[in-house]
Amino acid sequence: MSDLNTLEQRALAELTAVADEDALRAWNTRYLGDKGELKQAINNIKNVPADQRRTYGQEVNRVKEALTAAHDSAVAREKEKALERSLATDRLDVTLPGRAVSRGRLHVATQVLREIYAVFADLGFQIYTSREVEDDLHNFEYLNMPPHHPARDMWDTFHTTTRGVLLRTHTSPGQIHVMRQFKPKPIRVILPGMCYRYEAITTRSEIMFHQVEGLAVGKHIRMSDLKGTIVAFARRMFGEQRQVRIRSSYFPFTEPSIEVDMDCIVCSGKGCSLCKRTGWLEIMGAGMVHPAVLKHGGYDPDTFGGFAFGMGPQRITMLKYAIDDIRQFWGNDLRFLQQF
Repeated sequence: MSDLNTLEQRALAELTAVADEDALRAWNTRYLGDKGELKQAINNIKNVPADQRRTYGQEVNRVKEALTAAHDSAVAREKEKALERSLATDRLDVTLPGRAVSRGRLHVATQVLREIYAVFADLGFQIYTSREVEDDLHNFEYLNMPPHHPARDMWDTFHTTTRGVLLRTHTSPGQIHVMRQFKPKPIRVILPGMCYRYEAITTRSEIMFHQVEGLAVGKHIRMSDLKGTIVAFARRMFGEQRQVRIRSSYFPFTEPSIEVDMDCIVCSGKGCSLCKRTGWLEIMGAGMVHPAVLKHGGYDPDTFGGFAFGMGPQRITMLKYAIDDIRQFWGNDLRFLQQF
């Protein structure tokens, strides 16, 4: 115990005589470092008689706290002295112009999302937001995918620890929510939001991404209405000269289902690296709402019909600006973001 008291008094006396930051660092290494004297005193506890170890340990901790507090105070005093020396010797020219504050800006994905909103607002669609945490019923079963249906393999799903609760894999569950809220009225909405899929992160896929779902339900809706809406969107978004191609496809919640392509915005259909020499770029999937989905939404499929479509704003942005790596959207690299 007397050795600890001697160590404390000696360390404090040396600290008082410290004159600069280098000496402070040397003092800290000597007394508080991993191989310092205080560490040796702590390791020495094994040589203390068993009935005195508790008291010895308490004293070591007290000395450590005292030396640490004294060191912190000395560091603060030294910083204050350094500031005073800097103010006394360094000149500040107050006539120099200040540095301009860098302005914030909208992320390029947000900019494109707002463009999409504006286009569909002009076409008479309202924005409807739905939840990102879904249950299995809305994400799969009500969309015509009962348990063990092979179409579920099209979506790699993030399941939670609560059975039947998951992160939505697409914005399509919002179709059920909006139909049940507004039945039996006609509907014309877009449903933007974040989706999540357990996929490998590559230049073309991410585990989380935006999606914009579109839904129209009414008594006299046909495939020609869907085609007209798609063509109007493509030309307002990418330019009046754009050409649209429709291909047959399959989605469990639409029948018939289609994929929509647009002539390449870089080569105008001649073929380039962006369109993989095909002259076409895929922009969305779509189709007529399946009768089973209408029924789950509360609409009589014998009276009502509807169409739905889905697109990825990141994909649209990549096409619009010829971006070749989707990971750029989440990289927070100012060199990339400041281009937009």
